[in-house]
Amino acid sequence: MSNNKQFITGTTKLLGVIGHPVEHSLSPIMHNAAIASLGLDYVYVPFPIEPQNLQAAIQGFAAVGVVGFNVTIPHKQAILPLLSVEPIAQTVGAVNTVIRKHGQWIGTNTDVEGFLYPLQIHHQDWSQKVAVILGNGGAARAVVAGCTQLGFAEIYVVGRDMQKLKQFHRSWDNSPLAVNLQVRTWDSLPKLIPQANLLVNTTPIGMYPQVEVSPLSAEEMAHLPLGAIAYDLIYTPKPTKFLQQAQQVGVIAIDGLEMLIQQGAVALKTWLQQQVPVDVMRQALLLKLGGA
Repeated sequence: MSNNKQFITGTTKLLGVIGHPVEHSLSPIMHNAAIASLGLDYVYVPFPIEPQNLQAAIQGFAAVGVVGFNVTIPHKQAILPLLSVEPIAQTVGAVNTVIRKHGQWIGTNTDVEGFLYPLQIHHQDWSQKVAVILGNGGAARAVVAGCTQLGFAEIYVVGRDMQKLKQFHRSWDNSPLAVNLQVRTWDSLPKLIPQANLLVNTTPIGMYPQVEVSPLSAEEMAHLPLGAIAYDLIYTPKPTKFLQQAQQVGVIAIDGLEMLIQQGAVALKTWLQQQVPVDVMRQALLLKLGGA
């Protein structure tokens, strides 16, 4: 590991991540590794901010000259009215990256780009393909936007609560980014899995410490078509039970670590206005997760 000591001085510029809780965030590890390798006078810190303090925190950030920050749960949607929001974040309905420009806060969403990155390695014509997305929370929104950008013929969002699913569907009514979107309840999965060329888990099922569970059984996943991709947005454990099952039935498995790295790299590039060392970010995270 490089012994790149960083000293905070009177000129150090501030970046960070806001959330509640935020102690578990891996973002400081990858961002500070990249900053150190670039030899820049920046530091990236976690800010635990309770929901009722969100507006005050953002005003405070402006006052102390914060350059930019990431946004995680529970602020990704609540922050929208406090910013000037870019179209992609408006469409997804969530902000994960904020930058200070010309005296105002600009909110964007790098999750879509992060999600798409590992899929682009598997060059395919997606226009004949079907995507099945498990879960209908905030993460599913970035996945829907990403699948629409890839041009999927059909996109199914699967959840347990029909009311919430209908709300999810309605929320895209005025958006060009969800033309082929349909919602289904969990009991439709036996019908959907044999068509799913891409199966994405956006639920927290299988996340550490509940490492022995998966949203589906290996028997259910055995019905995936030949050459299908199973993609889990969870990155710890590596691999999740869901992805172990995918490997057992012989489909392509992608975990959430690459999405985390790539969405972070896009954010850092935005703040620093220069290329960033993605490999350094990946190494720092693998080292941390390996020793976790």
